[in-house]
Amino acid sequence: MAPIPVQTPAGLEAAFDLAAYYPVLIFAGIVAVIALSTLAATHFPVIKPWKPTPVKQMPYESGMDPIGTAHMQFDIRFHLIAILFLVFDVELLFIYPWAVIAYADGADPAWKTAFGLIVFVEILIFVATLVIAYLYAWRKRVFEWR
Repeated sequence: MAPIPVQTPAGLEAAFDLAAYYPVLIFAGIVAVIALSTLAATHFPVIKPWKPTPVKQMPYESGMDPIGTAHMQFDIRFHLIAILFLVFDVELLFIYPWAVIAYADGADPAWKTAFGLIVFVEILIFVATLVIAYLYAWRKRVFEWR
């Protein structure tokens, strides 16, 4: 049975049909069953033999006996570089979709006339904020590795 068309602001469209999503739901169910059965099988005593020995109980570090403690302090620069990487990486997540929509060959001219300049100025403000953050980090010598 074909779905009945529905009038929307975009025009006449097909009504929502849950049957179209059955393959996705079946796939998600199969994935869930496999994941849960694998998890359960690792804890089932018949499948997982457990014979602890002193060698098996030792910590393993690349085939060598561990020397010293595993608890060591990391320099704060590792964390600062990681946070800065995330900030500038997330910047691309915001700029890339805008650039694709705004400058695609088949871009809607009505969108460009209505929002083009406004969104362009907003992106410039966004990039200026990131440049200020970058310069601030540079001035605080976050990027220097001593």
